[in-house]
Amino acid sequence: MDLRRKRAYDSTSPDDGYRVLVDRLWPRGVSKEHAAIDLWAKEVAPSTELRHEWHAPGADFETNAAHYRADLAGPQADALDTLVEALHGRPVVTLVYAVNDTEHNHAVVLEGVLKNLID
Repeated sequence: MDLRRKRAYDSTSPDDGYRVLVDRLWPRGVSKEHAAIDLWAKEVAPSTELRHEWHAPGADFETNAAHYRADLAGPQADALDTLVEALHGRPVVTLVYAVNDTEHNHAVVLEGVLKNLID
C-alpha cells in the first residue's frame, strides 16, 4: 500500500486514492465536496486533551507523538484496528489533516504507526 499525507486545504487528485480524514474536527471552511473524503476516522485522531497539548505554546513534538502512540496502543486500539481493516486491499491511501505544519503533526505519527501495522 502506498500511504500518503495531504492537507485538507490542498487540491484533491485522482492519485490520492482512498482519502481518510484523520482529524477529530472537520477542517474549517472546507466543503464536503472539496474535501472528497472517503472515510472520516475521527476515532483515531488525538483526544481533545492531546490536541490541546499539540497546539500549546512551546509544545514538544516528540513528547506529544509518544503520548499519541500510547493512546493508539491503548484507549484507541480498537479504532486503529477498525481503520487498518478499512484500509486493507487499498493500493493508495491518503491521510488528510488540517494543521499547517506538514512535518510535525499527528498524521505523521499515525502514518508511521500504520506502516508498521500494515507492512
